[in-house]
Amino acid sequence: MRVLLIGANGYLGRFVADRLLADPAVQLTALGRGDDADVRFDLASGSPGALTRFLDAVHPGVVINCAGATRGGARELTRHNTVAVATVCEALRRSGCGARLVQLGCGAEYGPSQSGSSTAEDAVPRPGGPYGVSKLAATELVLGSGLDAVVLRVFSPAGPGTPAGSPLGFSFAEALRRAMQASDGELKLGGLGVQRDFIDVRDVARAVHAASLSAAQGVINIGSGRAVRLRDAAAVLARVAGYSGSLHELDGPPGPSMRQSIGHPRPEPDHVAPVSYPYPDGCGSWQQADVRTARDRLGWRPRINLEESLADIWMEAACRI
Repeated sequence: MRVLLIGANGYLGRFVADRLLADPAVQLTALGRGDDADVRFDLASGSPGALTRFLDAVHPGVVINCAGATRGGARELTRHNTVAVATVCEALRRSGCGARLVQLGCGAEYGPSQSGSSTAEDAVPRPGGPYGVSKLAATELVLGSGLDAVVLRVFSPAGPGTPAGSPLGFSFAEALRRAMQASDGELKLGGLGVQRDFIDVRDVARAVHAASLSAAQGVINIGSGRAVRLRDAAAVLARVAGYSGSLHELDGPPGPSMRQSIGHPRPEPDHVAPVSYPYPDGCGSWQQADVRTARDRLGWRPRINLEESLADIWMEAACRI
C-alpha cells in the first residue's frame, strides 16, 4: 500500500510515520515543508495543480494529512488548517489516483461541553476559538468533498514530544524539573482546574493506521473516553518524578490557600488572585470523548494509560542538560 503522509515532521506526524514504517506492507512517502521530507511542498501556499501532478506521479492509495498549526492568529490558523486542506481536497479531486484521505481533526472543533457528558460525533460543533473554527472548517471541506475520506477528531494528545502549549505540554514537566533542581518545595501552576480527555500520541498513530486500512467514512472521535482534571495529572507527574513538594494552584476563586499536597504541604495560608485558563483550545473546563465509534468502526481502543504518557513526558524533561 502506497501512503503519502503530509506533515510527517509534526508532533503527531512523527509517530504516525513510525507506525506506518513498522508495517512492511506500506510504502511511505513524506511530503512537507522541511528539508528532510521526501518531497518539499507547502500546502498553505502551493497550488492544487502542483500537488495533483505529484499525486499522479506517486499514485498513493492513501493520503494522510497530519499537517496544521495550533498557534497563531486567525489568519495564520486559517492558512495552515483550512486553506491547506482545501488544497489537498481539490488536488485529490483532480488526480486520477483515487486515494483515500485520512484527515486529522481535533476535539476543539466541538468547543465546550457540559460537565460529566461524553461528546459523540453527532454533537453540534460550537468551537470556542479560532483554532477550533479553522479545524472545523477543514473538516467540513473534507466531508463535502465527495472523496473517500475520514476525519479523526483527536482530543488532547499526550506522551513523548508533547508541545509546550498543550495542557500537559513539555513546559509543565520542565517547570517541575527546575523546581527539583532548585530544591524548591512549592511549584506554582495555573489552569489545573480544567478537565481534558488525554490520549497517548502512539495510540493516535494506531488509530490513523487503522483508519487508513478501513472503509470508514465521516467523523470518528479518538480519545481515552475519560476526562482527567489537570491537578490530578500534575500529581501523577510529580509522583513519577519523585517530587516531594506541593503544588500551588493559581486558578480558582480568590481566597485561602489552594494548595494540593503532593508530599509535605505547607500549613500557612496564602491568598492568590485567579488567572484564566492558559490553554487556547476554547473548550472550557470540561471535555470527554465518546469513543464507541472508533471501537465499532476501526476496531481501535486506547492501550497506553495516562501514567505511562506522563512518565515519558517526564523522561524527556529529566534528560535535558
